[in-house]
Amino acid sequence: MSAVDTPLDKVPRPRPAGPGRKPRRFGGAALPWTLLAPTIGVLLLVLGYPLVRLVTLSFKQYGQAELWQGLPGDWQGVANYTHVLGDPVFWGVVLRTLLFTLAAVLLTLVAGMGVALLMQRVSTWVKALINIVLVASWAMPVVVAITIFKWMFDSDYGVLNWLLSRLPGADFSGHNWFTDTKQGFLVITLMVVWGAIPFVAITLHAGLTQVPKELEEAARMDGAGPVKVFRHVTLPVLKPIIVMLTTLSVIWDMGVFPQVFLMRDGHPEPAYQVLTTYSYDQAFVANDYDAGAAIAVVTVLLLLGVMAVYMRQMLKIGEVE
Repeated sequence: MSAVDTPLDKVPRPRPAGPGRKPRRFGGAALPWTLLAPTIGVLLLVLGYPLVRLVTLSFKQYGQAELWQGLPGDWQGVANYTHVLGDPVFWGVVLRTLLFTLAAVLLTLVAGMGVALLMQRVSTWVKALINIVLVASWAMPVVVAITIFKWMFDSDYGVLNWLLSRLPGADFSGHNWFTDTKQGFLVITLMVVWGAIPFVAITLHAGLTQVPKELEEAARMDGAGPVKVFRHVTLPVLKPIIVMLTTLSVIWDMGVFPQVFLMRDGHPEPAYQVLTTYSYDQAFVANDYDAGAAIAVVTVLLLLGVMAVYMRQMLKIGEVE
């Protein structure tokens, strides 16, 4: 009798797993780590090795002479950190970076939330149009965006000066926005916020779709207005997303480099220096590579502090839930 003619009751069937039998699992506990190993290896190679080299360099005396002669540099302990942390110019740069980051993050979150709420209340085709515009602006290369903003705020041919000069009693002909540091940082902040709004708005809009409608309806039936509904119902649901977006925005805005560097034509004035450009200038303009490395390490430590705050907040949210 062939296999085709075998009666169905004679065909062997898999034995179900009984109480004392466990299903066989391929790979066991090592399988996840095996799958993650290539990614971890790439991260260690791309991020880990340069970070180790950066930290090592920050403890050495390494200038132009060591670079050209191929010397490893003399070990000098924490002298670079003592020099950097004792420099009032460095602390001025830190304060400027923190203020710039605070302003950019707040504007990004407020504007992103406004766009997300707007997308909830418009028709489908308008929402699709807004999504297309957001994705297009998000996909625009940073160099192209900087070029556009430089043209918009140009003192001689800028479209913004031309528009403002059309207002009654206003004359912005030849107005240089970067002569005043506050106005210059306003332009840079607007450019950073413009580039960050798409990600924040799309993420918050996705979070808004997960807010239970019955909770909002119940709050309205209890007499709560739109502001109270948003404050007591919507925001608590969005808190994990807001914490995540705030942390990512702080990290991105503290690491801003091309927006400042290119807007000042590759030579930021002392009043426009932030941590990233200051580290670059110390390393590659002043040829003080060890001091530049120490500044970069301090920047990384500040960002790790932000990450620690983020993890603490997420753990608190997890405990509450």
